[in-house]
Amino acid sequence: MRYAMVATPDGRERPAVVEATSVRVFDPSLADLRAICAMTAEQRSAALSDRRYAFDEVGFLAPLRPPKNVFCVGRNYLAHAEESTRARGIHLELPDRPTFFSKAPTAIIGPDEEMHLSADVSQSYDWEAELGVVIGRRCRDVREEDALGVVFGYCCVNDVSARDIQQAHMQWFKGKSLDGTCPLGPVIVDTDEVGDPQRLAITLRVNGVVKQQSSTESMIFSVARIIAELSRGMTLEPGDVIATGTPDGVGFARNPPEYLVDGDVVEVDIERVGLLRNRVVLR
Repeated sequence: MRYAMVATPDGRERPAVVEATSVRVFDPSLADLRAICAMTAEQRSAALSDRRYAFDEVGFLAPLRPPKNVFCVGRNYLAHAEESTRARGIHLELPDRPTFFSKAPTAIIGPDEEMHLSADVSQSYDWEAELGVVIGRRCRDVREEDALGVVFGYCCVNDVSARDIQQAHMQWFKGKSLDGTCPLGPVIVDTDEVGDPQRLAITLRVNGVVKQQSSTESMIFSVARIIAELSRGMTLEPGDVIATGTPDGVGFARNPPEYLVDGDVVEVDIERVGLLRNRVVLR
């Protein structure tokens, strides 16, 4: 199944299931998808109302706005790690554990929403296509062999990064948390529909031109390993989002470097997960 947050004709925001030609909203008592993530399949089915809307009657919003930061993994595709160190003129040393950082939830925007970026803050906005993992139950110290069992579903994430801010601050958080720099969506696809998360083609296009093209099978650390490492000593909760890293092809590592400009249309396309599209408004 595919889950979304939609703006209905009466001006309300409602969680919904995406069907073939319409969306079916949940009971009005459910305000967002975080509560639905923690439900059993039977509970979710019981909470669905009979009210359906055609696609052209609703607006699709970011499916989740978690109350805490989006968890992120750095340097999780070998080719990206190689291009990054090459561009910086340093030696590549791969970690034996995932490298974690985070993005502020205020950076999240939804599908087809404009990325309003400030040219006064940065001139080096870069793209990063990533598979997003949505946690489905409260957990801690999850074993790697059990880790996929705590996943509710998957979505597309664009980890837009202000490279000059990263460099100036000598860390990742600020340069990855500016408003509008975490497009997320367009829906959350449940685990049954996605299947093996390590067998998904992942592509990013800017104005229709392919900039990144890879597969999640090229991850250094699998989704299961990421969850096991992140949950060690730390509680994960339903609705938590993990961005699992980006493949090679980012802008700053190109020769010459390429960055997003006003009017660019960026698409993150992940097999069996969806197409996330956003237009850049740089002022």
